[in-house]
Amino acid sequence: MNYDMDQSYGLPAAMAPASARATFIKRTYLHLLAAILAFVGLEAALIFSGAGEKIVRDIIFANKAGWIAVILLFIVGGYGARYLARSRQSIGLQYAGLALYVLLETVVFLPLMYLAMMKGPDLPLQAGIVTLAVFGGLTAAVFLSGKDFSFLGPIIGVVSMLAFGVIIASILFGFSLGLLFCAAMVALAAASIIYGTSNVMHVYGTDEHVAASLDLFSSVAFLFWYVLQIFMISRND
Repeated sequence: MNYDMDQSYGLPAAMAPASARATFIKRTYLHLLAAILAFVGLEAALIFSGAGEKIVRDIIFANKAGWIAVILLFIVGGYGARYLARSRQSIGLQYAGLALYVLLETVVFLPLMYLAMMKGPDLPLQAGIVTLAVFGGLTAAVFLSGKDFSFLGPIIGVVSMLAFGVIIASILFGFSLGLLFCAAMVALAAASIIYGTSNVMHVYGTDEHVAASLDLFSSVAFLFWYVLQIFMISRND
């Protein structure tokens, strides 16, 4: 480790020397890329092997309780994964947290991917391209502005809780959320990407690239979820 890295270890990227900041950012986005590729690979393996269809039909779609259980598992497991990814005791625990979160996203995405593939095998790819394009544009905008968007955190938290309540109600009472709700969630996901990207520069320490990449991955997955739903609704029309 060089002198700059020694002096800046644990400092927010914005306060660290240029070399340490560049190394941290590079590591963060390489880990993000690895997480996305792992998600795509696992999802494809489950779907094309037939295991995904069995999980969706026999567990998730079997009854409402099954889908709610998957959501609760995702929420609880997600908190655990984030806790592990922020561990300063072991880099192994950090990677375990990131791997766990990718696995949870893979499972929770199964029913949506299954339905999307039924409507059109090209839909996930199209939605993925749009998601990455939006993510790239927002990332560039935040880095070029250099602004701290930490004020978005409480707003995102409150709106997310309200949205979660609506989603649970839709599952229990069987009503469709529709295009307007999906568009609102895309806007929320965009705000989450802006907030997360800002945190990469202003909040995360230069030794927290694994936790930062998990944060960004969760926002990308959130955006992809609702972009894909919009594509599916449009295909229905």
